[in-house]
Amino acid sequence: MNIDDQLMHALMQPGVLPDSAGGVELIETHVSWVLLAGEYAWKLKKPLDLGFLDFSTLERRRVACEDELRLNQRTLPEVYLAVVPVWRTAQGIRVAAAGEGAGADTAQATLVDYLVRMRRFDQAGLFSNLLAAGQLEPTLFDRLARHVADFHAAAAVAQPGGRFGGATAVHAPVQQNFDQIRERVQDPALLAELARVEAWATAQFAALASTFDARLAEGRVRECHGDMHLGNLVVLDGEARLFDAIEFSAELRWTDVIADVAFLVMDLQARGETALGGRFLNAWLERSGDYAGLRVLPYYLSYRAMVRAKIGAIRASQLEGEARAQCLDECGRYLALAAAQMRAPAPALLIASGLSGAGKTSQSQPLLESHGVIRVRADVERKRLFGLAPEARSGSGVDAGLYTAEASIRTYARLAELARAVLEAGHAVLVDASFLKRAQRQDFAALAEELGVPFVILAFDAPLELLRERVRQRAQAGTDASEADLAVLDSQCRTREALDAGELARTLHIDTRSAPDWQALAAALSALWPAAGSSADPRPGG
Repeated sequence: MNIDDQLMHALMQPGVLPDSAGGVELIETHVSWVLLAGEYAWKLKKPLDLGFLDFSTLERRRVACEDELRLNQRTLPEVYLAVVPVWRTAQGIRVAAAGEGAGADTAQATLVDYLVRMRRFDQAGLFSNLLAAGQLEPTLFDRLARHVADFHAAAAVAQPGGRFGGATAVHAPVQQNFDQIRERVQDPALLAELARVEAWATAQFAALASTFDARLAEGRVRECHGDMHLGNLVVLDGEARLFDAIEFSAELRWTDVIADVAFLVMDLQARGETALGGRFLNAWLERSGDYAGLRVLPYYLSYRAMVRAKIGAIRASQLEGEARAQCLDECGRYLALAAAQMRAPAPALLIASGLSGAGKTSQSQPLLESHGVIRVRADVERKRLFGLAPEARSGSGVDAGLYTAEASIRTYARLAELARAVLEAGHAVLVDASFLKRAQRQDFAALAEELGVPFVILAFDAPLELLRERVRQRAQAGTDASEADLAVLDSQCRTREALDAGELARTLHIDTRSAPDWQALAAALSALWPAAGSSADPRPGG
């Protein structure tokens, strides 16, 4: 047993940690030990130098502990409480409480390490455990997306010309993954796949270098979380919260916001939950408005999978026998997921047309999740154009304020701009607007023709009395981005222009008197959009 293991085992003795008389439970990761005692959790960092992190000295561990506290108090201040020194005294190991030293025997004490003190929470609330128990509600990802987008919006912004976010800085950790895996595996098949993914990533970097620099200039590189996966998400008091941000590497933490998001999307793909990944991505895009980030998403999804592959390789290098084989298998699985991001995209332009209350948003959600479609909502983008949050009430009436003819022209132009960005990034897009005017629909048909992608009109409809009841209920609730009331619905009924013969040939009619059966509609949808019938792709929009 080396000196570091001795310290960890000393800390596990009852009575050493506060509130530990009932015993101490240990959780070990590849870079730390977490000791659970009573109401608290205590994290001890392993004295490792793995290249991408360096905890090899006491001073480095102190800085890392202080960074961990600061970073995680941004999202979970009630859990991350303090950095606490650990002393070796004549009487043994002593853990000082906040503001204390080693106690009466300070003269004989030696400072040996630091712990991060955290308040424990119910592990059943971890997203990873909720998923394993079959209790991870999809709506949690809507709330999580708002939490993450708002966190990103408040995070410190990297400046051009600094250490972070430029094209070279972006690719350095990507290349490091390949180098560090290659140092630790010998299997020819793994090495061959590694070389294939590396060649693709290198080519992608070359093609996207100017985009990375542009996103830095636009303020999209921020001090993010850096390790956003299901094991670092928890439900507290009914809300989804982030914790355990990366403290050990500023280079990994200061990253593009879409790279932060990519880790969770990748983690859900790896667990066979691509639909939930698509739901989270859509909700985050809607809140953040960062649809341009989709262009670099496959690069970052592959990178995030390679991070996990590297962890598998590192753990394998620390183990023997069956445990080593299992870690190498994990490395191979994540390497395959990284390779899956290389598949050719199949973009398509879909528009959701219909009166208010027809279910264009609520009833298209299953389509988004089953086919990886990215949705752009007129109700949200109209508000964004006027500097309003989606849930804000503008007080505009029919043909007034946000809803004048001029405002609608601006809104549809913005929708077309965003649709183009999504399509050029290789994703299928659903533009969610009323599209009651033929000219509006024709503009998007022309965009699809210009880009050479399928164009589909999803015509949502239900009996008028049902539409009126839905609009009444939605207006009364006041929680949706739509501000349509009965006066708006009546105006739409008077002014809408019917689909012509050419449009009808591209239209899938969707009766929303009850929830549409998208499986039953699959054949008709595939006739208009052939890729809709292809096999599942682990990528959103794939």
